[in-house]
Parts: sequence; C-alpha cells; structure tokens
Amino acid sequence: MTVPSRRLAELGLVLPPVAKPLAAYVPSKMIGNVARSSGQLPFVDGEIKTVGKVGAEVSLDDAYEAARACALNALAAVAQTTGGIDSIASIIHVTGFVASAPDFYDQPKVVNGASELLGEIFGQGGKHTRSAVGVAALPMNVPVEIEITCQIVKSRND
Repeated sequence: MTVPSRRLAELGLVLPPVAKPLAAYVPSKMIGNVARSSGQLPFVDGEIKTVGKVGAEVSLDDAYEAARACALNALAAVAQTTGGIDSIASIIHVTGFVASAPDFYDQPKVVNGASELLGEIFGQGGKHTRSAVGVAALPMNVPVEIEITCQIVKSRND
C-alpha cells in the first residue's frame, strides 16, 4: 500500500502552507468520507511565478509545472481539513481550468501535470476521473487552476 507522506518524502516534496482564500469560500470541505478542495492556484513559496495564457505568454511546459504546483496546493488544503495527507485513500476526480490563447487546444496536456503528480504520490489510488477545460481568464492572471475530490479514510495500515 502506498503511504502518501512517504511518497512525498521520496519525491523530495513538501506540502505547502494552505493559501488564504481570495474570496468568500473555504480551501476544502469534507462530507462523510469525501473531501473536495476549492480551486487552487499555482502558488510556490507564497508567490505566483507564472502568469498569462497558455499558448501565448506561457509555454506548455511551464503550464504543466504550474498544474503540479496547483495539485500540491490542493492536497495541502484537503490534508488540512482531513487530518493529514495519509488520510487521503484515493483521488476521485480532478478538474483543471487552463487560461488558453484562442488557438491553444492542449488543455489535457497541461492538466497532466496535476494528474501525473497525483499518480506519483498515490500510486493506484491516484487514478481518477478528470475534466480539462479551456477558459478565457483565471484569477490573478494565472495559467491554470486545479481542484480535487478525494476519498478519505480515518486510519491507514502501513
């Protein structure tokens, strides 16, 4: 069984502090054994480092990395609500929003940044359903926003 906290350490990753909401919402919420994050932006060390539309000011590779940062932020939000990353049994669904230039059509490749990271951390539990949506603009002019839905367990046997 994959233990997410161990995988994070093996990958050299640390969950970041949960970003303060930009408006009237909470970073994540749990009902029953399902937790969902709000849309998370690509904050790295408390800053947005990539801005613009993918296919114009932002390359596919940079957007992919931004999606990875968003996924880590989404995991941090859910972990804060549920008692830690090891409470996450599996990722159910990922929604990715990609601020896209008019002729950019590779939104799924951008959102792969989040999906592949979740697979690296959760193994089989990281397999999920997904939506990758192109949009005209996102908050703070970021290129990507990710939200996740997770199955939660109260205890995990190593």
